[in-house]
Amino acid sequence: MPRRSPVDPFIVAAQRRTAHLPQPDLKDPVARRRQAAENDAQALGIFGIERPDVATRDEVVAVDGHPDVRVRVYWPTPERARPGDGLPLMLALYGGGFTIGGIDWTGWDATFRTRARDAGIVIVAPDYSHAPEVRFPAQPEQCWSAFEWAVDHAHELGADPNRVAIGGTSSGGNLAAAVTMMNRDRSNKPIRLQVLEAPALDLTTAHLDAAGVDARVPGVILRRMALRLVRDYLGPDAGLRRHPYASPLRAASLRGLPPAVVYTAELDALRGDGEAYVRALAAAGVPATGVRYIGQTHTSAGLRGWVPAADHQHRDLVATLRTLRDEPTIYPPAKEVAR
Repeated sequence: MPRRSPVDPFIVAAQRRTAHLPQPDLKDPVARRRQAAENDAQALGIFGIERPDVATRDEVVAVDGHPDVRVRVYWPTPERARPGDGLPLMLALYGGGFTIGGIDWTGWDATFRTRARDAGIVIVAPDYSHAPEVRFPAQPEQCWSAFEWAVDHAHELGADPNRVAIGGTSSGGNLAAAVTMMNRDRSNKPIRLQVLEAPALDLTTAHLDAAGVDARVPGVILRRMALRLVRDYLGPDAGLRRHPYASPLRAASLRGLPPAVVYTAELDALRGDGEAYVRALAAAGVPATGVRYIGQTHTSAGLRGWVPAADHQHRDLVATLRTLRDEPTIYPPAKEVAR
């Protein structure tokens, strides 16, 4: 059995700076959200998080049968792009276990500002609803409606509707993958790329990998914690865990989805989800690339400026998004392995 790498010492050093912050209560999603939001705000000072001066605008998008969703548009410069500028466009979905996070949170707002600036793209980030107050399928429907709005308004936003990517982190990666499927099944608008970071793609938890996380946390405990979040999101109906828009890795077919780049971390229990998705996409004839960061954890990619691997992932992601300016590579048809 492969040995687990030690946690990157740069991560350990960074974690010491936040060790005094209270740990959110996993049993109470509302209290967890409040405490996590306070911790996020304090991190601005602790880590000196940069919030680049870029133009933004908030809009409200109607969602059929579900709560409307607020979206924030981020331009790459302090001035908004002009209609027809033809910049690449990305729908970006924050993570937080479906229960916390948002576009007003310091960390996520700073991340979207930085990526828009560095990649030279327009980012549209929906502030999808939190569970358990609002449950599936509201969140994927909100994100899909935001995607439809972004593509339909691309010209007005200074973007090109033919140079579109969808990205997400953790639970946001789940929703990003779901939106690519909803688009394939409903409107089939052109999506050039899906970029997923430490995504949760199988809510049955069958691909959860506790082996590399922490020997002090048995797999059964880790799975129990994960299922608590799943129940918050999906409710009591266990059958929903296999719904393709809840667990994209469980979909009957992944054919026709956009090319993917999936980032995983060695010491992340969700590593199995992301890497299984890369293999499943490739088997379905979809160009897919998986990048695993050794010694990294589920959240370490957010520690730019403190963890070298986090800075490398940011540069790699930015370079990947900049390929939206190029003509896409056309690969010869791949023989489908899974039939």
